[in-house]
Amino acid sequence: MAWTFRIPGGRLGVVFDYALVIVGSLLVAIGTNMFFVPNNVVSGGVTGISIILHSLVGTPVGLVVLVLNLPLLWLGWKYAGGLQFFIRTVVSVVILSAAIDLTAPFIQPPTHDRLLVICYGGLIDGLGMGLVFRGHGTTGGTDVLARLAHRTLGVGIGQSLLAINVVIFAAAGFIFGAEAVMVALALAFVSARVLDLVQEGFSAARSAVIISVVPDDVRKAVLQRLGRGVTVLHGRGGYTGYPRPVLYVVVTPAEVWRLKRLVAEVDPAAFVAITPAQEVLGEGFTPHAGGDD
Repeated sequence: MAWTFRIPGGRLGVVFDYALVIVGSLLVAIGTNMFFVPNNVVSGGVTGISIILHSLVGTPVGLVVLVLNLPLLWLGWKYAGGLQFFIRTVVSVVILSAAIDLTAPFIQPPTHDRLLVICYGGLIDGLGMGLVFRGHGTTGGTDVLARLAHRTLGVGIGQSLLAINVVIFAAAGFIFGAEAVMVALALAFVSARVLDLVQEGFSAARSAVIISVVPDDVRKAVLQRLGRGVTVLHGRGGYTGYPRPVLYVVVTPAEVWRLKRLVAEVDPAAFVAITPAQEVLGEGFTPHAGGDD
């Protein structure tokens, strides 16, 4: 079964949303103080800008995060999700800003090794932001722009954040040098990947396209012996022009070898193409979650 993170519906769902937003914001704050600020690593977005200013003039990171987020909060309310989204984002920004400044004196950096900062800093940062997004909010800043791009253009949130941050990293390169930019880019990649895994789930299903001269026999074998549903699509041979049924099947990774063996027994000459499925919702896999507020 595909791994995914489900949020309950109703009033319990609202409470759960805010719990995710709060926990995620605290994780981002901890990761910022533990790995990024003490190592002058630009984590991207508004927080990255705040780290640059902190390094140059000593301004409090959390306070700058709050100030820079004010105009972007309005944008999020107006275009990226409505009132509930706006409230959750305000909660996240306030908690993030306060937690960064309040916990800074008590957190000691566990390492100054660049590779460890990239791995563990990116993991905590991506996990925190992913939880906030799962709670239907954002940590403000460029997250609002990323969610807006996700809603309007269908672009992955992690990919959007990475693209936006490249611009910020380029500017940071003039201050901290080329090595800092390379570290920041690697960190952003790890963080974006973890965020997308939390947001969309692991790819734990496989989709198969089967073309056979005996499609009905293959269909019956999959239904009866594998217990999976089969969709029959109407295709046409590109060379011959003859109509040819195309079978579409979704299975778990553990069932792939059984599917291949089954098809080989029925039609050894069958064409089979198997690809990862990012996320599968519906009967036999992950149930559909409730909609956004």
